[in-house]
Amino acid sequence: MIEYLPDLSTFLAFSAASLVLAITPGPDMTLFISRSLSDGRIAGFACVLGAMTGIAIHTLLVALGLSALVVASPMGFFALKVAGAAYLLWLAVQALRKGSSLTVAHAAASGRSLGSNWAQGLGVNLLNPKIILFFMTFLPQFVAAGDPLIAGKLITLGLLFVLESVPVVIVIVLGAHGISSWLKRQPKAMRVVDCVFAAVFSLFAVRILFAHAR
Repeated sequence: MIEYLPDLSTFLAFSAASLVLAITPGPDMTLFISRSLSDGRIAGFACVLGAMTGIAIHTLLVALGLSALVVASPMGFFALKVAGAAYLLWLAVQALRKGSSLTVAHAAASGRSLGSNWAQGLGVNLLNPKIILFFMTFLPQFVAAGDPLIAGKLITLGLLFVLESVPVVIVIVLGAHGISSWLKRQPKAMRVVDCVFAAVFSLFAVRILFAHAR
């Protein structure tokens, strides 16, 4: 297992880059915050677990070379973009229909189980073509192209990325949950929050549609 770990200089560079990426806003972070406000921190953590599962799957696909096949296929990449954009637009609609205005006190009314939150966290990363492109270009920078252990090292780096991202998103979920008690007493403010999340999901959907494979 030790042979799959990066050397100290590579580890430090990778950790610094991963930290910056972990705090960069994206559709997954938007989902964590939205769900933490509407259904509570446990639901937020379920979304986080789903998203991290998606990252682990993307890492495995990159290590096996399957992501490159998807990107190399114009039809396959287009289908992924459409599916990803449609999924984010569906989340935008859900933010308006079942959003934060339900408040933590009425979380059960949302009808979302922990499994549903996990699945939505998984989908928001798994169906995002930009994440495929990102992992195809990010992870290989930290391994040598001719390394016979390249697959194992890529998987190790992906797991390190997940481990470094988790504390960041935990703080985000707890922070969102912390202000939910105040927001639930402000129904108009909560409705504004719903609209903001819907707009952000829609914006990310449009950006995904304009993603290029090369």
